[in-house]
Amino acid sequence: MNAALRAVVKGAAGRPGLRVTGFLDGFAGVLDDAARPLGFDDVSGILDAGGTILGTSNRHDPFRVPAGPDAEPRDRSDAILATLSRREIDALIVVGGDGTLRIADRLHEKGVPVVGVPKTIDNDVAETDLSVGYDSARALATDAVDRLHSTAASHHRIMVVEVMGRHAGWIALDAGLAGGGDVILIPEIAWSFEAVARGIRERTDRGRRFSIVVVAEGAPSPSGRTVVREIVAAPDPVRLGGIGAVVAQGLGAMLPFETRWVVLGHTQRGGAPTAFDRILATRFGVAALEAAVDRAWGSMVALRGDRVERVPIAAAVARPKRVDPAGDRVAAARAVRTIFGDE
Repeated sequence: MNAALRAVVKGAAGRPGLRVTGFLDGFAGVLDDAARPLGFDDVSGILDAGGTILGTSNRHDPFRVPAGPDAEPRDRSDAILATLSRREIDALIVVGGDGTLRIADRLHEKGVPVVGVPKTIDNDVAETDLSVGYDSARALATDAVDRLHSTAASHHRIMVVEVMGRHAGWIALDAGLAGGGDVILIPEIAWSFEAVARGIRERTDRGRRFSIVVVAEGAPSPSGRTVVREIVAAPDPVRLGGIGAVVAQGLGAMLPFETRWVVLGHTQRGGAPTAFDRILATRFGVAALEAAVDRAWGSMVALRGDRVERVPIAAAVARPKRVDPAGDRVAAARAVRTIFGDE
């Protein structure tokens, strides 16, 4: 996010008459008019910094603002228009995932001059090949899978790695494929303990005395239920987590191997971004600024092949971008004897 912000600010600094204001903590800052001016010096040195210097919040949907413990949430979206008008802001560049972009699309329908930038480690925003943050999360998860091989092999264990991925299994699939995971469990492919155990037994027959299982947090259990860690008071109240333990305990009861599980959790969201993400975010930031100058409201910048193009935000949020079970990534994984637990 910082790399995208830096690109917008530095790009605007070279254009006479343009100024950039940064709202603090996402839509909360626009609702409450909490902002700061941003110039060239404010964004120097943040290219390799994870997170965002402006802060963020996933608890502020301007269309559903909490009004008290016993009251229905209120629609305060008019406050967005009021803030932009008061500050004489001509364009709102919104950086975020599907939830943030859905709000941006609704604001566009209300007349807010908005441009979107896809940023989500889940990589589930449609109409773009990749979203900012995904490559960094994928690299960290792959490194974790790499590191677990030595302890799994030495102790003859089944190691289960739970990674993020609520509706789409991109991180689990790519980290498992790149890291040599033996089993990959994702939301898009139903699986059973029996099929996974059978595949691991076949590995044992070939002399393999350990297995690495990579599972997306949103992969339902064989019963079809998604494992929920907690429910909180927020626009997106469901917090997933725990499928790794379910998988490890289930396989441990069926196979003669000691099992352990690791939850990577929010480590996937932090740290320095990869070179690819820094470059992609910079390209997206520059493209978003150009879209704002062109008054291309309601558009989102997107990576298509090696080109950055504009697509409607409405199309990007119409459906999540999920793994194709019949696609070449899954086919490649199956070809190298990766187990998906559906056979």
